[in-house]
Amino acid sequence: MVGPNRPQIVLFGSSIVQFSYSHEGWGSILTDLYSCKADIVHRGYGGWNTRLALQVLDQIFPKDAAIQPSLVIVYFGGNDSMKPDPNGLNAHVPLLEYIQNMKNIVLHLKSLSEKTRILVLSTPPVNEEQIIKLFGSSRRSNESSHIYSEACIKMCQELGIKAIDLWTTLQNRDDWLTAHFTDGVHLTAEASKIVVKEILKVVKEANWEPNLHWKSLPNEFAQYSPTIFVGPNGNTPVNVADLDLDWQAQWI
Repeated sequence: MVGPNRPQIVLFGSSIVQFSYSHEGWGSILTDLYSCKADIVHRGYGGWNTRLALQVLDQIFPKDAAIQPSLVIVYFGGNDSMKPDPNGLNAHVPLLEYIQNMKNIVLHLKSLSEKTRILVLSTPPVNEEQIIKLFGSSRRSNESSHIYSEACIKMCQELGIKAIDLWTTLQNRDDWLTAHFTDGVHLTAEASKIVVKEILKVVKEANWEPNLHWKSLPNEFAQYSPTIFVGPNGNTPVNVADLDLDWQAQWI
């Protein structure tokens, strides 16, 4: 591993995670913000449900690892919530099994370290019309997404885990159906900005030690960063490591 050791923030989930670096996605924004502060570790697998996640959980998050993540952002539910195919060919997982699977995932992550924090993203809404238009048919529905989202939020509340209600949050504007999806399921850049805003809000307000908000973490090797001079008199010292660049300032 490249050193020195930095905090690890792991993104773990299905295609909402896998494609979080596409279309100016939320994973790419987080990676930019934490670039000199923490390592964003990407573990996203398109088409996966909670059954598949449990099969590899010990391999992705071994309990005997020398370094355990500081934060794991977990997303599963969109595929689980699909209406079951008569031939059993899709990723549907019954609701009660989904809840238990999510509990098992969360409890495993909690056991990794006393300082491993967990943040769960609930099932987002979908644009059923857009899905059918692009793919010809769909076994996804916004109603089913809502049911799985609510179950996920309730489970997190019972376990004392931070959660973000994506189903509600992504519908908080009138044009959400057209503004938030590339294909009816996956997120546009506009939707990803909302996801980042919600993640950073939770992380900033959480009573975690240390605080894992990107502005609260120190820059690595900041003491070696050069000092530049700005201002009309040319005598205001500013360290490069302390600069808030235009595209980052919105996330403070």
